[in-house]
Amino acid sequence: MNFPYRLLFFSTIIANIFGAVYTHSNPLLAQTQGTGCQTPALERFRRHTVAVGETLASIAQRYNLTPTTIIAMNPALQNSKLTVGSEIQIPPYNGIVVEVPRGQTWRQIALKYKIRPDALFEVNGCQKNPKVVFVPEKRSPGSVVTDSPNSTATPTKLVGYPLPAAAKVLVSYGWQTNPTNGEVFFHSGIDLSAETGTPVQAIGDGTVAFAKEQGTYGNLVIINHGGGLQSRYAHLDSIKVSVGQPVKKGDLVGTVGTTGTPTINQSHLHFEVRSSSSLGWTAQDPRGYLQQ
Repeated sequence: MNFPYRLLFFSTIIANIFGAVYTHSNPLLAQTQGTGCQTPALERFRRHTVAVGETLASIAQRYNLTPTTIIAMNPALQNSKLTVGSEIQIPPYNGIVVEVPRGQTWRQIALKYKIRPDALFEVNGCQKNPKVVFVPEKRSPGSVVTDSPNSTATPTKLVGYPLPAAAKVLVSYGWQTNPTNGEVFFHSGIDLSAETGTPVQAIGDGTVAFAKEQGTYGNLVIINHGGGLQSRYAHLDSIKVSVGQPVKKGDLVGTVGTTGTPTINQSHLHFEVRSSSSLGWTAQDPRGYLQQ
């Protein structure tokens, strides 16, 4: 089945990209909660002024892009050479810009372009119904954006549990339906039931990369582990570590709370595992890393 997607040249939609499409976007609160959503990729394009001696290849290398990507964003380059002093649009990643037909979902877009839907969702700022999106090239140089790890597979070296005892999962990882309004949203971690004040512990050795209040996450601790993995502990009542502090598996990092904007009202720990990729820290299914 062919979806009626239409590849757009960047120059024909620049007004929309930096105008109404994003100025008036209305992302779901539930979608942005706990996802650590970044600024939409289309708002992170930069302008490069061509200097003497520069070539398309040298500019592409400077920004870790392919010449094909730069040409796609600057269609005038297809039929002419670079002109010293001219400006060209530089995207944050290799990829294409596409227009989304009315009614199409993130899953359908992702299926069309063979990319993880959650990665596509976050790269585009967790918007509800965007008219135009940036689709990263899955096979960009250095890209490690792959399918989510199977929760039944053998866990990686990062394995542990963030609470003193096994807890009920209140909200699972992945696409969920909001029971209040029926809207579908992506949940980038799992919510583990626990009373306020319950100790929260590191699931593995690492270094604290973030430890303070952060928007919808509330009080948040982020630990960087080896192997390009990162764990996140959100909605904490209190934080017991500081940035740069080394931690061992089982060390106290904070206590369970209700800070920020939780998906549900019940006291819980929002826990995430993310992996480093060319698109940033990409959410993984935490179940493959949890073990008492």
